[in-house]
Amino acid sequence: MIATALAMSRSGLSPGRSGNVSCRWNDGMLITPSGMAYEETKPRDIVFVDGDGNVPDAKARKPSSEWRFHLAAYRGRADIGAMVHTHSLHATVLACAHKSIPPFHYMIAVAGGKDIPLVPYDTFGTDQLADYVQAGLAERDACLMANHGQIAVGRDLSSALELAHEVEVLSTQYAKLLTIGEPHLLTDDEMERVLERFKTYRQNAQGS
Repeated sequence: MIATALAMSRSGLSPGRSGNVSCRWNDGMLITPSGMAYEETKPRDIVFVDGDGNVPDAKARKPSSEWRFHLAAYRGRADIGAMVHTHSLHATVLACAHKSIPPFHYMIAVAGGKDIPLVPYDTFGTDQLADYVQAGLAERDACLMANHGQIAVGRDLSSALELAHEVEVLSTQYAKLLTIGEPHLLTDDEMERVLERFKTYRQNAQGS
């Protein structure tokens, strides 16, 4: 988890202490602590939050303020094993403009559907935001969060981080496209064909 958080930060996906990382663990999850620089985070600083949203270890650090939407996503989908939340530049620009990402390019399918949705804004750390995120990820592996950033999930930490990078690349392309004209979107039929092909697109696609 620390290696993933460091990679997220050092790649520019989430500057400074922003963003957070979690993975499913036992009946709950492990999540990065609140407000700690990733370079200073040690294994003992990672926080276990149980399935009811409690931190059983009284000596544990405070979990990320965003723990509610992480836990909500795991509750909503049993296939999610890890989550990366970032404030990457172009994804955040689109999120602040309240723009989802439509099928301007076939690679949108990496997020599991025909678009990358935008979930409504609510104050960070709230139950309402957790509900929005759970709904946004119900049928997608990534979403934008209005006036906030992006979320990517996967079966493990490496796949979640890889998808977060993909979302930022797509966000960059789409943001630049909007500056030069109206996007020419792929049809629903074409995206259905792409999604079908994506089932065997990657080397590790079997069983996914």
